[in-house]
Amino acid sequence: MGGSSLLIIYFSALIGGSLLALLIHRQHGDYCAVGASGAVCGVVFASIAIFPGMDISFFFVPIPIPGWLYGIVYIGYSIYGIRSKKDNIGHDAHLGGALIGMMTALLLFPSAFSENYITIFLITFPSLLFIILITIRPHLLLIDNLYFKKHHDFYSIDHVYNSEKAARQQEIDKILDKINKFGMESLSKKEKETLKENSRKIL
Repeated sequence: MGGSSLLIIYFSALIGGSLLALLIHRQHGDYCAVGASGAVCGVVFASIAIFPGMDISFFFVPIPIPGWLYGIVYIGYSIYGIRSKKDNIGHDAHLGGALIGMMTALLLFPSAFSENYITIFLITFPSLLFIILITIRPHLLLIDNLYFKKHHDFYSIDHVYNSEKAARQQEIDKILDKINKFGMESLSKKEKETLKENSRKIL
């Protein structure tokens, strides 16, 4: 690719991953993320777009898998991770970075599209469809599963965020009311930690 092309892909994917994370968490005022894994995903998927038959290996796994298979599985895993919210991984940045990295590589090396269009389609189509759907229908991000239970009849991310914010405020109000009546000494260790954590968010 050359150093300049690699840098273009890297920083394009970095921006693309950040923008998708911003889109998904636009109503979450307390959301924060750090790292460049979205940019790394962009480089990996740019390589897959140009060399879909390349081998990808993992530590402690002796058998490599073809790049095209890794790409398809990883996109599915990222979409599931965004919707399930089962861990603290930036799946949204990974998905956005992978997609932008692949598109940037195709702009730099357009001949790769005609040679590898099937792999490119199988990766970009579900990614773009998912992004479009969560943009026009954000409630699709809200699912019930073993990791992320939300038994509420919300129909948008705004409602979830506002409800969580209201629940936190109600908990703080109870603690403050208890302090007013019985003093700071009456608080349990958990209540003190809740109050301290809320103070950090305000500051």
